[in-house]
Amino acid sequence: MALTHDIDTTEAPPKQRRSRIKPEERHREFVRKAVSLFSEVGFGAGTRELAQRLGVTQPLLYRYFPSKDDLIAAVYREIYVNRWKPEWREGLLDEAVPIRQRILSFYDDYTRTIFTPEWLRIYLFSGLRGVDITRLYTTTVETEILKPIARATRKAFGRPDSDPLRPEEVELFWTLQGGIFYYGVRQIVYGLEMQVDRETMLRNAIDTFLDGVSSVMERIASEQPAGGASAGGEFRISDN
Repeated sequence: MALTHDIDTTEAPPKQRRSRIKPEERHREFVRKAVSLFSEVGFGAGTRELAQRLGVTQPLLYRYFPSKDDLIAAVYREIYVNRWKPEWREGLLDEAVPIRQRILSFYDDYTRTIFTPEWLRIYLFSGLRGVDITRLYTTTVETEILKPIARATRKAFGRPDSDPLRPEEVELFWTLQGGIFYYGVRQIVYGLEMQVDRETMLRNAIDTFLDGVSSVMERIASEQPAGGASAGGEFRISDN
């Protein structure tokens, strides 16, 4: 019996060429993946783990980020620099708006911006590892937000806003900032169910603060400055 062979003469579909990813798109992809990685496991993760997540080689990753510090700087720009809004400071200095509304409007938008898992987790991981992200951002908050709020509050309560700010005054506003910030940490990082919604929390915190801040600022102004006290250096958000 003659042997026969069934031969499939159907033409195979042409292979699709993989489209080349533009360098700027690949850069953005690497940064997005780095944000995800650092927010999950912190800054102990290295470029090898990131390369594995991306499905690329370490040498390719090094073409875009020669060092881990370069990658961290890119994450800082993506999460903190690019989400910073110059209009926050402008709104706080708008004397046509009552001081309570200025502060409330600022914190409403500010918390909408920072109350995300990647923002809060990276910020906390950064502080634990001694990465510059926390130091740079904290100094910017003091320079661009808290000191302007302090001067605006002084003026709103009829006190001179031209005198140098005392460290004790600035620390008052860190107390407000810290309480609001920790609401987001409890809700998003710790995963707690909050019994009070964000808007109510903001109204209560700001009203309580403004009810007492005038008398405290007046007392601070009447006291002698602590010897050698200094507010420290100032840094601004930048792309450098």
